[in-house]
Amino acid sequence: MTDRALVDLGAIRAAASTLRGIAIRTPLVTYGPPADRVFLKAESLQPIGAFKLRGAYVAIASLSDEERARGVITYSSGNHAQGVARAARLLDTHAVVVMPSDAPDIKRERVAADGAEIVVVGTASDERQARAEAIAAERGLAIIPPYDDDRIIAGQGTVGLEILEDLPSTRLIVVPIGGGGLASGVATAVKAIRPDIRVVGVEPELAADARASLEAGSIVRWTAEDVSRTIADGTRTQALGDRTFAHLRAHLDGIVTVTEAQIAAGVRLAAERSRLVVEPSGALAVAAIAYRSAELGIPALDGDVGFHLGLSRRVLGFLRQTRATWSASSAAGTWTHRHFAPISRRRSPTERRLAHEPALVARRAVPRGRGSRRARPPPAGRHGPHRGPQLATSRR
Repeated sequence: MTDRALVDLGAIRAAASTLRGIAIRTPLVTYGPPADRVFLKAESLQPIGAFKLRGAYVAIASLSDEERARGVITYSSGNHAQGVARAARLLDTHAVVVMPSDAPDIKRERVAADGAEIVVVGTASDERQARAEAIAAERGLAIIPPYDDDRIIAGQGTVGLEILEDLPSTRLIVVPIGGGGLASGVATAVKAIRPDIRVVGVEPELAADARASLEAGSIVRWTAEDVSRTIADGTRTQALGDRTFAHLRAHLDGIVTVTEAQIAAGVRLAAERSRLVVEPSGALAVAAIAYRSAELGIPALDGDVGFHLGLSRRVLGFLRQTRATWSASSAAGTWTHRHFAPISRRRSPTERRLAHEPALVARRAVPRGRGSRRARPPPAGRHGPHRGPQLATSRR
């Protein structure tokens, strides 16, 4: 690890200027009744459907004309790949993207649609990084890393700036963590302006290398087989990078983890409560708010809580009082909620549907037992599918 200075607020403000007219200043959308004061930073409204355009564009824009003329290369499971492909097209340079064999087809198609050259390798993040570095050396391409790069961190940090400017009363921000670029940037921006605001990361239990690293005080690496178990494909990185580890250790207030069943529940709840269709990686914060509210300190907060997909207290109360039995099979793509225990209090129509519907689905549901019904996927909503994490804010 190096002793280089961390990204500062000046770099993030410069990134915001670079992104003007390129990335959308996404709105803070209420989640649930306005009185609940929970807001989502709707990064799904970005041109590529995810925040990754921010860091990718800032990184490529920083290259010299000569470097851009030779082209760029990256390695990514999907969202960063789309960000680099789009930024390269906007900046008139050729992009090569090394993607894992288990990357969703729709993400590969969108990368190709922006004119990028795709190279497919195995599922290990180390393998795709090594292949990208070898190709870069052969062809003289500039590497645009997915997260472990100060330019990427600065670009993603613009999300934090926008939250503070649009909702100054924020008291807590919950951010999903994969490689840590988004969490590093947001935490850096927020702590530079409002050190009193808590910034907490959330990971799947099956890919919790960042939490293990912060607890150990050094980077802990998980195997590709381990992290590939989670349905949240955007968080399947095997380890933090040196730069993201340094930023998270300096600025993040903690990390909570959620189960696969809870992530699947978050996908459904996001559709029910906000009319946003989110991929599992984008539903991590919903799951954290629903199932880890005590660890997040939500009951003690007095102000706005910023979440990467938030949840109202009424739904929180409902979920805390339920007992769920889940069947999960990543190989079959099955994530089925089988039973919610009854609750003896008045519930909203949404809560009643969640309590009695036999399937709660992230990918596709398989009917279980006599009388069960095949679940339908959540409605697409006004803005279409969400492909990347969102940041949200709420007042308490």
